[in-house]
Amino acid sequence: MNIRLKHLICIPCILCSFLFLYPPLSHATPEYAEQTGLECIRCHIDAVGGGQLTEEGDTFLEELKAKGLYRPVSSAQKVMRLIMGYLHLLAAIIWFGTILYVHLLLKPAYASKGLPKGELRLGWISMIVVLLSGTYLTLWKVPSWDIFFSTRYGALLGIKILLFMVMFSSAIVVTIYIGPRLRKRGGPAALNIAGGITPEQLAHFDGQEGRPAHIAYQGSIYDVTSSRLWKNGSHMMKHAAGNDLTSLLSTAPHGEDKIVTLPVVSMLLSAGEMPHRPFHVRLFYFFAYMNLMLVFVITFVIALWRWW
Repeated sequence: MNIRLKHLICIPCILCSFLFLYPPLSHATPEYAEQTGLECIRCHIDAVGGGQLTEEGDTFLEELKAKGLYRPVSSAQKVMRLIMGYLHLLAAIIWFGTILYVHLLLKPAYASKGLPKGELRLGWISMIVVLLSGTYLTLWKVPSWDIFFSTRYGALLGIKILLFMVMFSSAIVVTIYIGPRLRKRGGPAALNIAGGITPEQLAHFDGQEGRPAHIAYQGSIYDVTSSRLWKNGSHMMKHAAGNDLTSLLSTAPHGEDKIVTLPVVSMLLSAGEMPHRPFHVRLFYFFAYMNLMLVFVITFVIALWRWW
């Protein structure tokens, strides 16, 4: 894997690990209501929060001060929180949008020949922005680890973080382990052609632009790449590699003896048959559809948090 991409993955992980070593200070903002599940009016005279505190709010504030967990929120901190929240939302939209676009419109097979560099770079930038901004916002909102176990808000936040880490981990596996193998295998959907290929996949072996040249005859796949009669995947300017030539042999000036002596590399499957896929290809499809499902699950968790 590219060294720069390795650094891109490792640096945010180290930063987030460092940040989580230190317990955050509470800012005593109205977000306390979200963290505890209590209404704003429990601590504020104004039902929407902010302003003068109730007796219970004053007590809570004094407890924070006594524990050394209180500090006022400056204007600069509010601006920083706004920026982080905006970047978090924007990056999540780009990341989830890319996943939905690839899965629903292009289909995962689009990337099964090798991960496209543009989409890979965009995905990693989005995930890293989500990771860093999400870490900052979590440290801001969560005064202690108990929140994750004692409040509804904390439980939902914990689920969202866990699901994100599953997606982040799968991206690392796909980038480091699966991606290089997909590129190395090349060919249609990085298949193990010894297990058979369909007519659609055979079409990729057309001998053009350095690709292998294969033809099909009576259910077998023959390699004509090195044949001088199939230069650039074309035979006598009449027949093209990547096709089943069984029905065309009757029009040729020679018999099948010219074909059956060629190297057999696979067998031709019907369009409905599923060819054998190597482990890394099957793992790629598993992660692809798993992440698609997690997009909907995370969105549902956010909906529960905000509107239920």
